[in-house]
Amino acid sequence: MNPALYEAALERISGLFSEDATGHDVHHTLRVYRMAMRLAEAEGADRELVGLAAMLHDADDPKLFGNSEGLPNARAFMDEQGIQPAQAEAVCTMIGEVSFSKNGSKQPSTIEGMVVQDADRLDALGAIGIARTFAYGGSRGRAIHDPDKDTGASIAHFHEKLLKLKALMNTEEAKRIAEARHRYMEAFLEEFHEEWNGHR
Repeated sequence: MNPALYEAALERISGLFSEDATGHDVHHTLRVYRMAMRLAEAEGADRELVGLAAMLHDADDPKLFGNSEGLPNARAFMDEQGIQPAQAEAVCTMIGEVSFSKNGSKQPSTIEGMVVQDADRLDALGAIGIARTFAYGGSRGRAIHDPDKDTGASIAHFHEKLLKLKALMNTEEAKRIAEARHRYMEAFLEEFHEEWNGHR
């Protein structure tokens, strides 16, 4: 990705997420960016499109910014940076295809979109994924665990979403990485329930 464009994007997202405590902070974005670029290289994807979409993928997340129909933050940034309309539209399409809540198991329409979706989903797995789950739950006032309910608590989120992600990876490298992170989460959940029930 063009270094000047990267720095401009970094400055913008640093401002957008300066007070974030949900696990969707600038560090999440940078991890997604680094992983997306790694996957893009392995897949021969367009690195400029991948880089832009990865850096801007949460810039209009409705969980963080409310109603952001049309991706106003991402579009404004690309317009300011002189990104060509066709390229900007491609990036916006990719961003729209990333979300699990909106797209579930639907595969993105391009290899670039697949790479960014995989990178974002990988950051929801493993040790970082566990930490982010509890950060987000705490920021929304959710209990750690509620054995009497199937939904609403942070532990339930593992079963609602996170343990499904391994099977939804698009690229071979992402599948390989997801396998190890998935096993780590399974081991964590086993230990969690053992401790919760007083068996350890």
